[in-house]
Amino acid sequence: MLKREPLPTAPRLKINRQTRYQAARVVAPAVEEHFAEHLGAAHQQGGHQLATAPERAAIETIVDVAFWASLRREEGHSTQISLAFLPPEQAVQPMLFEQSLALTPASLTKLAPAVERPGIHLGVWGKGDDLYVWGATRIIPSLCFVLEVIEPGLLVIKHRGLDVFGKFVNVAVLKGDEVKVIDEQSASLPDCPAVLTSLLGFTTPTSWNGSVDVLVQLAASMRAHKRGGSLLVVPHGTQTWRDSIIHPISYAIQPAFAGLATVLQQEKQEQSTSYWQAKLRQAVEGVAGVTAVDGATIITDQYELLAFGAKIRRPPDKPPVEQIVVTEPIVGGEPLIIHPAQNGGTRHLSAAQFVYDQRNAHALVASQDGRFTIFSWSPCEGMVHAHRVDSLLL
Repeated sequence: MLKREPLPTAPRLKINRQTRYQAARVVAPAVEEHFAEHLGAAHQQGGHQLATAPERAAIETIVDVAFWASLRREEGHSTQISLAFLPPEQAVQPMLFEQSLALTPASLTKLAPAVERPGIHLGVWGKGDDLYVWGATRIIPSLCFVLEVIEPGLLVIKHRGLDVFGKFVNVAVLKGDEVKVIDEQSASLPDCPAVLTSLLGFTTPTSWNGSVDVLVQLAASMRAHKRGGSLLVVPHGTQTWRDSIIHPISYAIQPAFAGLATVLQQEKQEQSTSYWQAKLRQAVEGVAGVTAVDGATIITDQYELLAFGAKIRRPPDKPPVEQIVVTEPIVGGEPLIIHPAQNGGTRHLSAAQFVYDQRNAHALVASQDGRFTIFSWSPCEGMVHAHRVDSLLL
């Protein structure tokens, strides 16, 4: 039997600085437990190139410093930055500073313009009784603690999954004094859509089949264009969805456009290549882009584009949707049963009606303010279930 190397641990720090951002102290224990649990499980399963589990003191300090940095501005620009907790030897081709920098709001604000592009992380590690910034890297190990500053006062704690390709998994979201810790148990609830399970991070490279992961990428791209939009996913080969759409459709596609579907059907060995990833990203952005047009975009569950700019209607023989259940996958979140009009504007109401009438379909709705909701039919609840997932897409 092979002897497994012990799981690497972070240096025990005796940090003397005082935490001024109280939410950092609140969130640190839950985040420490999350990383210890997941890294321990991955190690037991024989995972390789795993990150080091961060300790509570390091988490609290990184969150505190990043929060105050987020409120600063450099030459009129707010700080947008990503911090990864790892030693230089765990990074791949890192850029190393000759002299390490103290981890302070001032140092992060000065560095931010150089590393604000997506995919670049400042490396943070402990030495003595404090933390320091040792340089920058693009490639980090699996389950590495990452803190991203999105905008002033908005921070996201996340990590890369065991699959090197795909969206990072969010662990917690902090906005001012509001703390949202992602509830991993949401994935085990009845009627949980596969796309929500994927957003929560419960997919592995061995089970990757391109489907729900692509919906995650579509959702993230829809949210990124900040124009709002609706994406209706209907079963391949069916026509009943047409009963819930006003005709003629402004931008119907005939034959169905299979650009995204074609990329997904390519040989599996290409999935690890940067060329294939670039083609997939381009195809995803193409579909997500048309969701910015007024009206709904319609695709099949095999990712064929059928139409965009479509207007949803209630079929004459169908009653209006009167109530929906709304949930958010965060610890302490309680389900709410409300009238769909209380959940948002016309876009949300029409999406709820569409899923109420077309119960084998899903609707993904992005708001201009960043809210994102997945509508699906819940046989257990006997009503439309609106899953608020914006905290998973940041």
